[in-house]
Amino acid sequence: MLEFDLRYRRGEFTLAATARIEAGVTGIVGASGAGKSTLLALLAGLLKPQAGALRFGDETLVDVAAGQFVPPWKRHFGLVFQDGQLFPHLSVRDNLLYGWRRLKPAERRLGFDAVVDLLELRPLVARRPSQLSGGERQRVALGRALLYSPRLLLLDEPLSSLDDRLKQQILPFLRRIKQETRVPMLYVTHATAEVDYLADRVLSMRSGRLPAGEEASLR
Repeated sequence: MLEFDLRYRRGEFTLAATARIEAGVTGIVGASGAGKSTLLALLAGLLKPQAGALRFGDETLVDVAAGQFVPPWKRHFGLVFQDGQLFPHLSVRDNLLYGWRRLKPAERRLGFDAVVDLLELRPLVARRPSQLSGGERQRVALGRALLYSPRLLLLDEPLSSLDDRLKQQILPFLRRIKQETRVPMLYVTHATAEVDYLADRVLSMRSGRLPAGEEASLR
């Protein structure tokens, strides 16, 4: 279970987010500028809150009052951005294995072949990112995150840069990840159709506030 009560301020923007999130897929929806990506950055450890606490399972990752902050590389969360952010100088194979190679063998919960087959990446492994379509790049980014064997997968509007045709191609792969890997996910988007298709529950964020006046809706 992920539990947090975080406060963060940057300029005129203030975020106040409180939630208890169980396993499965949790959608976080809201308009552009609501603070969704900022929240994911706080959960991933890319930003430090000015107040509050964050726990994952029995582990405290952030406790501002106690001066505790676990850096992102020790949280073992996977993060997928809207543009994939693949390494352009590496092949698809080497992109996929980037985090996997940095794990101890005992930490590797998913194998290369299993992830490649899950996301149908076999024909792409020798290519470079510049030779991929937008949908293919996102599938590789998802595969790289999965091969890192994350405890939690954070998805920051992963389909927002794709057209409707490519979105319809990627969504079934996300559902397969949910069903076959059982990795818990936080899925940030402003597209309600995506969370309707994928999420077990949905939280709404408005003007930096989570929850935005209502409880999570369960699917």
